[in-house]
Amino acid sequence: MNWQELSFSDPWMQTLAGVFALLLACLVAHWLARHVIGRALGGLHRAARTGPLAVLLHRDVLARMAQVVPALVLMLGVGSVPHLPARLVTVVENVSAALVVLFVARALFKALDATLQAYGERAAEQPELRSRSIKSYVQLGQILVGVTAVVVMIAALADKSPFIVLSGFGAMSAVLMLIFQDTIKSFTAGMQIEGNDMLRVGDWIEMPQAGADGDVIDIALNTVKVQNWDKTIVTIPTWKLMSESFRNWRGMSEAGGRRIKRTLMLDAGSIHFLTDDQIERLGEIELIADYIQEKASAVKISRGMKARELGEALARVPANQRRLTNIGTFRMYVQAYLKANPDIRQDMTVMVRLMQPTSEGIPLELYCFTNTTAWVAYEAIQGNIFDHLLAILPEFGLRSFQSPGGADVRALLQGGNGQRSVSASMNY
Repeated sequence: MNWQELSFSDPWMQTLAGVFALLLACLVAHWLARHVIGRALGGLHRAARTGPLAVLLHRDVLARMAQVVPALVLMLGVGSVPHLPARLVTVVENVSAALVVLFVARALFKALDATLQAYGERAAEQPELRSRSIKSYVQLGQILVGVTAVVVMIAALADKSPFIVLSGFGAMSAVLMLIFQDTIKSFTAGMQIEGNDMLRVGDWIEMPQAGADGDVIDIALNTVKVQNWDKTIVTIPTWKLMSESFRNWRGMSEAGGRRIKRTLMLDAGSIHFLTDDQIERLGEIELIADYIQEKASAVKISRGMKARELGEALARVPANQRRLTNIGTFRMYVQAYLKANPDIRQDMTVMVRLMQPTSEGIPLELYCFTNTTAWVAYEAIQGNIFDHLLAILPEFGLRSFQSPGGADVRALLQGGNGQRSVSASMNY
């Protein structure tokens, strides 16, 4: 080839020069968008700090938007390259348009991520925002952006209207519904959960059928993550929270009191009437001193009335007398003990009641609320209460019920053998 004979009047030289100039323009445009305009807008981002403007001017968003500029220059400038075939110009314009849509979609994806990040930073400063999660909405926005970008890119590559492409998707609607059925159900469930304020990040929930018992740590479009108390993480489909029941303990936390509802099983064989000596001794207990004094006076008055009505002989019959029981007195002691306990909420229900007798004894149920909802502190308060009640049962002549164990049976058998040996030696 004779390089001296080359001239820009040749068509292929003009085409080559035009392509080179177009590629150079794309590189310059990208450099200007990335380093000059990007830095200038980055200064505005630091000034804005928060709000939609700060999200749009985020560094990563600007970096992805800078990728749009060379594709846009290529799309608009390829028609100016001389002597390019019209079909090739159309193909390059369509591919460039698809790239523009792709880069814009990527920038919107990053803008949504920046929105989620900015919300998390605000939630760290404002505790009231921590319970609300926008992750599901961000993920839904990303799905919509992705679907729209795919439709527009297909339309650009095929050089057709996006509406024509959408009409083609109509025949695939059943397939699309099948593919995105969980997403659609989860989005609907998420809207209902959010609208009815059924679940927040940080709530303690119980869902035995899903193996969940712990704190909600994340609410996304398709899943809700729960960290159990054993530090395992359970992932629950969002739509399941609407189709199946679960228990949310947020009401307990907001009320500031956690319920104690536990029974103390008493041996029915230890229940009896109190003698005068026992009444006098129990009257020395400060918590029930007034109660004992009041009841003792009422019993004395009742016995006097019975003596006048029935006579002295009949009035001394135990069945005709009004008497105090050790279980009734103990129940009043437990009630007074709970009333005097500073760890028990007095503005909530405080109740001690006898339940229906069972084969395992007579249940005495305590129903009250602690003044804390912290798990460790709650268990300590509950343990202290029952430690005291179990230890003080003998003061009232009561015993707690306990099924006989191996040692009890062994002691009984040994005692029986000893008695038989003594009887046999006496008979001999």
